[in-house]
Amino acid sequence: MPLAIPSSTSGWWCDMDTEYGFVGFSYEVTACQSLSTLETDFKNIRQHFDGRYIRMYGACDNDGFYDDIIQAAWTAGIGVHALIWFGFDGTDQWMSRRDDLFATLQSNPKAPFITRVVQFGSEPLYDGVLSPKELTDQVWNARDQLSNLGIPVTVSDMAYSYQKYGGAPEVIDALNFLDAHMLPFFSQQASIANNSWPLVLDDLDWFVTNVHGKKIYLSENGWPSTNYSGVEPNSPDAVANVQNEHDYYTLLDSKCTYFKTVPGGGVGWFAHIYSDDMEPGYGIYGKNGKLKFPFSPKTSC
Repeated sequence: MPLAIPSSTSGWWCDMDTEYGFVGFSYEVTACQSLSTLETDFKNIRQHFDGRYIRMYGACDNDGFYDDIIQAAWTAGIGVHALIWFGFDGTDQWMSRRDDLFATLQSNPKAPFITRVVQFGSEPLYDGVLSPKELTDQVWNARDQLSNLGIPVTVSDMAYSYQKYGGAPEVIDALNFLDAHMLPFFSQQASIANNSWPLVLDDLDWFVTNVHGKKIYLSENGWPSTNYSGVEPNSPDAVANVQNEHDYYTLLDSKCTYFKTVPGGGVGWFAHIYSDDMEPGYGIYGKNGKLKFPFSPKTSC
């Protein structure tokens, strides 16, 4: 990062067509990590894995927490896909989270140079928290409020969520780009990760056809290494273990050239999630703090 905060984000971010293949990790913040922990983890993501971004997951409602995210990301030299977390309890707490985030984005001078996008998520369409019309209105309102900062706005959700509303074209039209969820373990056709590429393509092809050339990131994207209540397959053949988690990311990494050529500037993918301490079974790191398997995916090809 520069010694002084630049006066403008013009030319600050890389061209989106260079952002394909592995781009970073989902990172759950429900634990309200300390600034020092955030800095340590973000530096590791940037330096050890060549990650460009962290994609926030969950919520910490402590005052000033997103200021800590910004400072840790600035120190590490990494960007952030920020998140307005809806949760799973159907409350309207997401509104205060939205307002608090927008206030921080406006007040912290480093925010526009760290925050690549603001997401509404996770899966507000799938969970039925808002109707497509209501979500569309929220996206346009957010774009208007953040226009002076040049921060884009998106929704983090699954292809199925759009499909159940006839494609929800009004939502897609409002988005600056797509943060798509890719969790083929939950498909009714799932078996082992090595056989999951057709399932990935089914959803990805739908997005490519329906987003009219907009950039696509796979934001919540992974394969669990264990199943438990809430992480249960919809196919009797789906296998959850460390080998299949590893195989899924190996499969994605082998498709780098394909991701590079997808219309709209290629497809960048996140690994969901950084550590099993955040969401059991999904972590690249286990609860013992060690990598569960070798992980060094390509960031270009």
